[in-house]
Amino acid sequence: MSNETATSVQYDVVIMGGGLAGLTLSLQLRQRFADLSILVIERRPHPVPLAAHKVGESSVEIAAHYFDTVLGLKPHLEQEQIKKFGFRFFFSEGREDLDGVTELGGSKVLPTSSYQIDRGIFENRLAEMAQAAGVTFVDAAVIRRFDIGEKNESHRITYEAGEQTVEVGSRWLVDASGRAGLIKRKLDLAQDNPHRAGAVWFRIGEHINMNDWSADGGWINACQPPDRWRSTSHLVGEGYWVWLIPLASGSHSVGIVADPALHPVEKMNSFDKAMDWLQKYQPRLFAHLDTRRDKLQDFAFFKHFSYGCKQMYCGERRWALTGEAGLFLDPFYSPGSDFIAIGNTNICELIAHDRERGAVVMVADYFQKIYFSLYESMLPVYLNQYPLFGDPEVLPHKVTWDYAYYWGVMCQLFFQNRLTDLVMMGRLQKRLMHMQQVNIAVQAFFRAWSGYSARRNPPQLLDQTAIDWFAELNRRLKDPLDSDAQFMQRMDDNLALLQHLVKAFIDRACSEHPVLADSDTCRDLRALLDDAVLAVTPSIGVPELFSNKAYEQASSPRAMPVEAV
Repeated sequence: MSNETATSVQYDVVIMGGGLAGLTLSLQLRQRFADLSILVIERRPHPVPLAAHKVGESSVEIAAHYFDTVLGLKPHLEQEQIKKFGFRFFFSEGREDLDGVTELGGSKVLPTSSYQIDRGIFENRLAEMAQAAGVTFVDAAVIRRFDIGEKNESHRITYEAGEQTVEVGSRWLVDASGRAGLIKRKLDLAQDNPHRAGAVWFRIGEHINMNDWSADGGWINACQPPDRWRSTSHLVGEGYWVWLIPLASGSHSVGIVADPALHPVEKMNSFDKAMDWLQKYQPRLFAHLDTRRDKLQDFAFFKHFSYGCKQMYCGERRWALTGEAGLFLDPFYSPGSDFIAIGNTNICELIAHDRERGAVVMVADYFQKIYFSLYESMLPVYLNQYPLFGDPEVLPHKVTWDYAYYWGVMCQLFFQNRLTDLVMMGRLQKRLMHMQQVNIAVQAFFRAWSGYSARRNPPQLLDQTAIDWFAELNRRLKDPLDSDAQFMQRMDDNLALLQHLVKAFIDRACSEHPVLADSDTCRDLRALLDDAVLAVTPSIGVPELFSNKAYEQASSPRAMPVEAV
């Protein structure tokens, strides 16, 4: 092959980046439009390595539904990946005995599936499927230049593959290049946010089974099946969490995510430093890894991983960003793939409107407002919340709220294909804006509550699957809601449930710490509930919380706030 520029080819869509976001978008577009010509340009040569490839292995319900149902990948996920056993938290700072601390999680698998995904296996399979579907996939290619066309003009993209330089044109240009952010950099779209957490991570070449860390048969068999290792496990302490995620290739992903004010990345930005840090804060995991240092497969870190974006879609010039080429929140709760699912679906709808000569500019602006609203709704879940991670009394309530809010609002909108329904989203706007304010206020309330918490840490399993309304909220994600009336009733039920849940948190916290009832934080939260409580009784019952008995037996709560929090 020569190094001369090859003859230009015109595509309907060129996707810059053939990772998770770009490949899933190409499949979604191809499944919807059989005649669409699509080019995916990927920098890495394929097949990519297993395990030590990319971080972001844990999926939650929106991403799982996108992968297994929207894209039809359920056979691959169930046969070649690991079915996830939910999430699990251990308040294990400084402890050798995970069976002697408070554990938050489920004793059984929740009804709606999610998966632990080996990104190497997955992206190799996605590339094969895309090519089999007629997508042109070029790997080991470097984009040298791209020019974004004006209205009604084609975009021009020049890339090198092997010794050949190729120039192509396209009607639509999608940036799926990850943190390289090609369009973002070209158009100066980068936007900071105040969330400053950092992370380090690595893969070890064998599975970590925490059941091996205990001889207590009752603790091991409290989960059925006794497969805690399939969970996304969090070892938590004040200002940080450590993830443990199993991969189908036989490896285990380990990461430390921390507030730099309490745990600077510089203290853990090499494997040896990370191990020294684990020895101090999570000694049981350190002891396990210390004898397996030879199984280390990779190591990486980010000092500041969270960021926003000024613009995601341009209907007039027909370009879009997806995945980390646009924005990223935090690895906690694994929202990255959810935002890929939502963003890719928006892009498919924009291209559909363009093909039908619809109002692409208006629709792009509206989709962008909704996308940014979801981002802004989720940011308070993380912002200034990391000190709570060491609180065995308050964090379980925060996690329960965060998942109820996610399942009750975001998941419903995606599972029922309503995020791109402009009429329905208009009807819901006031409700969603109200709940966004409630979420901001309840996150502040958790911080205030933790200021008074005794942080008692008795040995107990806080079993979320035993809470009927919580398990039912998850199960109902799979309900078909065919009519607008059914969907609106479901949303009203869920929003009412969430507001009743906030009242239950206030009652629990203020009964133990009466001074909270007179705080501005509590008054502000109550005012929001009194201002717009929906006149609907939740059809899945008034929410109960975890039993307080183990905490009451552990010790009396502190009367004064913790100044350090």
